[in-house]
Amino acid sequence: MSLDARARILISGLVQGVFFRRGIADLARQLSVTGWVRNLRDGSVEVVCEGDKDKLDRVVQFCRVGPSGARVKNVDVDWFDFRGDFRGFKIIR
Repeated sequence: MSLDARARILISGLVQGVFFRRGIADLARQLSVTGWVRNLRDGSVEVVCEGDKDKLDRVVQFCRVGPSGARVKNVDVDWFDFRGDFRGFKIIR
């Protein structure tokens, strides 16, 4: 049995304009992971998500590869205690 957790994921490289946010959101929704994803001004993508730790690990795995067309250079993950702040998963524009 896995515990619930919260993760903040920062992805850098060629990660904007390649449907990265959409791919993360689709996977998160399939896994019943909650939170959000957004593009940052420096060209990176930020994800804050909560849910079952095993499912969050799957989101992190996706972030390390990304959708076709993406070129992931670096992924930083910070783990936190689950807070239950979110309902659903959204793309922040």
